[in-house]
Amino acid sequence: MSCETIREQLPDVANGTATLTPELATHMAACSGCAETLIELRQTMALLDEWQTPEPSPFFDVRLQARLREEQQEKQRAGWFQWMRRPALGVAAAGLIAVGVGMFSGGKDLNDSPARQATVASAPALPERGTAVADLEFLDNHEELLQDLDALDGSAGDDVQNQ
Repeated sequence: MSCETIREQLPDVANGTATLTPELATHMAACSGCAETLIELRQTMALLDEWQTPEPSPFFDVRLQARLREEQQEKQRAGWFQWMRRPALGVAAAGLIAVGVGMFSGGKDLNDSPARQATVASAPALPERGTAVADLEFLDNHEELLQDLDALDGSAGDDVQNQ
């Protein structure tokens, strides 16, 4: 027999649930490691048999029951908040996800409405910026503003000349 199979049987032999067979005895005589392990296991079992469990404090049960009552009362007080909080968080998260998906995936573009397309189609084509025609149209559309700016420039120039 190998040492591994013998060591698997040693705890049962040490606590008395199995007997020392002739095969085990011959292996123990030949193998000092397994024999030493058996002696150590028997000493450990003997120490465990002598060990006495300590008695709990006389007030242990009273304090334990009081603490259990306190825990139950705290759970009852916090119960309505937890009941409300968990579903509310779930509903809020689902709502945010739905809004996000709606915004990014299938949101209708307001610029693609039929009224907008009709307006764009019927509007005259605007001249390109920076061309002479676009500059003249800008001057015509903003004539009053440009006159006001010229008036401001003229008054600022007069102040400089007077000093």
